[in-house]
Amino acid sequence: MYKTVVFDLDGTLLDTLEDLYLSVNHALAAYGLPVRSRDEVRLATGNGIVLLIKRSVPADCPDELREKVFKTFKEHYGAHSMDHTAPYAGMPELVAALREAGAHVAVVSNKADFAVQTIIRATFPDAFDCVMGENEAAGIPKKPARPMVDAALAAMGGRSGAVAYVGDSEVDVATAANADCDCVACSWGFRGREALVEAGATIIVDTPSELQRVLMA
Repeated sequence: MYKTVVFDLDGTLLDTLEDLYLSVNHALAAYGLPVRSRDEVRLATGNGIVLLIKRSVPADCPDELREKVFKTFKEHYGAHSMDHTAPYAGMPELVAALREAGAHVAVVSNKADFAVQTIIRATFPDAFDCVMGENEAAGIPKKPARPMVDAALAAMGGRSGAVAYVGDSEVDVATAANADCDCVACSWGFRGREALVEAGATIIVDTPSELQRVLMA
């Protein structure tokens, strides 16, 4: 059994896509820009909200306008991040089972830290030993660089034995490799099995119950 498990957030623990999609399109429409499909927003996620907006605005969008779109997105998402967001069925029980068995569990996400803290408090209250969102202003590079994972492990007392990193995207596969963690990839998230295979994932699970068997074996 893994004694330390680090989870991605969007597409792994929580289905956040609808709220992200609505906030992106609210911000785009506010400035008369073309809106994006759910699939376009889904594929633009994974590297934080700055890149989400950069990928969502037109390629020739002036920097000043992109900053306005970003500000409007942050305001709207801050107010509406929990309208449709919910844990994937079985994930709260899985996290609880890991902690009951003595594992340390953490969340490490490229989502803005203010949103990560708010959403985790609402959906997984007191469930994790460490919760970290993007905080490059503090000098911690976001995933797939390893410092966020290292910081989470340090906050939980350091690395002890094999660490499992659980995620749903190519960013998470690379993060696990960079942080010297075993990667368990979830096919139910924002990318799907084919993209995970292409990214180099070797352990892919299709359900939370299968994930629990892998983590607690």
